[in-house]
Amino acid sequence: MKVERNFDLVDQLVEEHKIPVALAVKRKGKWETFSPEDYRRNANYFSYGLLEMGFKKGDKIITISNNRPEWNFVDVGMGQIGVIHIPIYPNMSLIEYEFIFEHSDARLVIVSSAEYYIKAKLAADKTQNIENVYTFDYIEGIPNWEEIVKLGRENEDKWKDKLPEIKASIDKDDLLSIIYTSGTTGRPKGVMLTHWNFMSNVMATTKRYPLERGHGYMSILPLCHVFEREVNYMVQNIGTTIYYAEKIDTLVRDINEVPVHGFAAVPRVYEKIYDRIVVEGKKLKGLKRAIFDHALEIGLRYDPNENKGLWYNLQLNLMRKLVFKKWQEALGGKIIGLISGGAALQPRLARIFYAAEIPIYEGYGLTETSPVIAVNYPGHVKIGTVGPILENVAVKIAEDGEILVKGPNVMKGYYKNPEKTAEVLEPDGWFHTGDIGELDDENYLKITDRKKEMFKLSTGKYVAPQVIENIFKESPFVDQLFVVGEKEKFVAAIISPDFEYLNTWAVKHGIIFRDTYELIKKPKVIQRFQEEVDRLNKRLAHHEQIKKFALTCRKWAPETGELSPTLKLKRKYLKKLYKAKLDYLYGYTDDPGDLGLERHDNELSISSMPMPPENLVDQNDAADEIMKEDDDN
Repeated sequence: MKVERNFDLVDQLVEEHKIPVALAVKRKGKWETFSPEDYRRNANYFSYGLLEMGFKKGDKIITISNNRPEWNFVDVGMGQIGVIHIPIYPNMSLIEYEFIFEHSDARLVIVSSAEYYIKAKLAADKTQNIENVYTFDYIEGIPNWEEIVKLGRENEDKWKDKLPEIKASIDKDDLLSIIYTSGTTGRPKGVMLTHWNFMSNVMATTKRYPLERGHGYMSILPLCHVFEREVNYMVQNIGTTIYYAEKIDTLVRDINEVPVHGFAAVPRVYEKIYDRIVVEGKKLKGLKRAIFDHALEIGLRYDPNENKGLWYNLQLNLMRKLVFKKWQEALGGKIIGLISGGAALQPRLARIFYAAEIPIYEGYGLTETSPVIAVNYPGHVKIGTVGPILENVAVKIAEDGEILVKGPNVMKGYYKNPEKTAEVLEPDGWFHTGDIGELDDENYLKITDRKKEMFKLSTGKYVAPQVIENIFKESPFVDQLFVVGEKEKFVAAIISPDFEYLNTWAVKHGIIFRDTYELIKKPKVIQRFQEEVDRLNKRLAHHEQIKKFALTCRKWAPETGELSPTLKLKRKYLKKLYKAKLDYLYGYTDDPGDLGLERHDNELSISSMPMPPENLVDQNDAADEIMKEDDDN
């Protein structure tokens, strides 16, 4: 059947794919399953309920939820009557909630649990257009989404014959969703995406993902993320069963309980998986340790497009039997293909997972492009690129290197923001991505940096910070780092260590510490980071090398303001947060204050100011203030 709107996917599941389980979720230790018929029935009841409440085409509902079948029920229930779905990140700040609630003109909010209800209710109470806040989980005294479903069930006879007519009136170019970008600078912008924006992307990517009808897919990324949402639609189009883990901490256990053949994740997830494997491997002794190290060495040399000869292939096959087979088993033993997006995947990770026969297909896109523009796929992989351009998408490189995109996946514009829309969307349909890239003769795309994030040193040399940051995140000692140097003589960086790895290393080397603040001031730790900086600097041009750095005692996260909900650096916020550090690194002040100044080989390395838990509220308030200041940028 023709799939042009999100609800067409469910009709296809029922009428054509006919798989026994469409959606499954683990709750309280047990797997709960929903057939395609259950899926459609719940979506229809939700539609009936909304219609009975007076909802009509163009009305809007916000969801703030973890991944669960109910998200799909309400998504389809809204889509098939023309109600616009606005999914937002649970970890946004209260001020962002308030802005989106009012700016979106939404009538209802549905949250998954009590955890999100309180903040949503606070924001809703300040917003006149929000009529009520519902929850998916049952909470005594709080409106529950089942009340809408019950209302629909009670009025099924009234709406049953009218729903097909309403569905038929929904055009593929009608608005399906408004997705508010995570706002690394300024206010979030509401990206308007139609049914066909998404479904045209689904049709193109379905051909490139190796899963088949009857396979299983584990949904990991938040469904409010455009990347996971598109993959969610894509695997439904294929006819796979979607599984939702009980929680992220139980992912490995859950993935071994059900037949999972693939999942999608951001590179940081794959980095963590790899780092955990390496930490465990380093604990081995003697021959086992030697074999493990050799497997890593063989894997890091792998290239799917290059035959390295008989001797290499013999070693690779042996390592697959002795080492890499255990990696596969740890991920359930059935993985056919993983997807990576949202940021650049380190080539070393792609190589070693391919060598382990756990292929990671890296792609690229933006919320504004629904999102996929290019993606690697079986038989068409070039490590270091984001793959060939989709067949129904056009890409050209502007004179300044910016990637421009045109196709049915490009957004209608930013909601209630024609000025920002005009800045990125040309009248003839070309969208300015803001990314710098290269297109080779075989139509493979390579991303080099964000146009707006590139800066010029006082020497006149240009620096692409993401390139440097991605190289340094290859170090197991580094969780995140922020590269700076605009109008300065040299590049500097703030480094947030991988404290799990660093703590293990410190204990092994006899370093005694009470907390991370004390740990990063230890001379041996400073020296070890200097060694990592010196080592990785060799891979960079002289003007790109990090000359001075500071260690911070805290882990960066969306909840504390340093990262966006999609784990991108909030650069303006970080620049203000670490102003004292940066001023000292660049010599604008002689007084580092309580910065734990350390000296190594005449280079200055400084630890961070303490950030006790009681300061977290203040820090979120600071993030809100910065966002207000950046609103006009």
